[in-house]
Amino acid sequence: MTIITLTTDWGTGNHYAGAVKGALLRQIPDAAIIDISHDIQCYDIMHASFVLRNACRDFPVGSIHLVGVNTEASLTTPHIILKHNDQYFIGADNGIFSLMLDDAPQAMIELDIIQDTDYFSFSTRDVFVKAAALLASGKELNMIGHPYPALNERIAFKPVVHPDKIIGKVIFIDNYENVFVNIDHKLFRSVGKNRGFEISFRLPGEVITQVFQSYADVAPGEWLALFGSTGFLEIAINQGKASSLLGLQINDSVTIDFTSE
Repeated sequence: MTIITLTTDWGTGNHYAGAVKGALLRQIPDAAIIDISHDIQCYDIMHASFVLRNACRDFPVGSIHLVGVNTEASLTTPHIILKHNDQYFIGADNGIFSLMLDDAPQAMIELDIIQDTDYFSFSTRDVFVKAAALLASGKELNMIGHPYPALNERIAFKPVVHPDKIIGKVIFIDNYENVFVNIDHKLFRSVGKNRGFEISFRLPGEVITQVFQSYADVAPGEWLALFGSTGFLEIAINQGKASSLLGLQINDSVTIDFTSE
């Protein structure tokens, strides 16, 4: 059985996801097709990279991930396959993969596939499905395309680190309006060195001075900070909507000030 995932900005109120699934099953009848998400914000490769990087780590070796966000090919954004952690990712090299990966891929190719239609607006169905079928049949990457030297770099904002401070920014807000900040637990520990701290953001004079392990560690309606399953700092409200109630949006700054040693 071949596991194939879909991550797209199509939504579910149209034919796109159904058409791709039908094309996949026609070419790979035993495929297990998994929807990672069809609710990526339109054209938002930062959103797509966050969702995909945090989902794909739990998939088995050999899984094939189709990325249907900004898929039209050009001289600067060709269609590629990359192999990373023994999984395969198929999409346009529009910057999403450089945002998603923290280290170099195992291998990369630019696709040499002639699509079956004369329409060039539905690459996921007309190109990526064929590439997935070739992988599922056992074809090696060098039989599907030619070597691809380097990913298009889309540089994500990195936290600004000082001896007693980390300045990060909001990178994702989930459906519960939990707010994710681009400060991971490893960085927090390495800079903090078990010191006290204050987490501050858009509410003047309001700070968080403790990191909890779960949302239920505080009473319903109270706000908190925690490092969840993604490894990133979250600001949340137990059974509430942190983004709306705390006024936090994508790209807003979040600062952690550590007490002097």
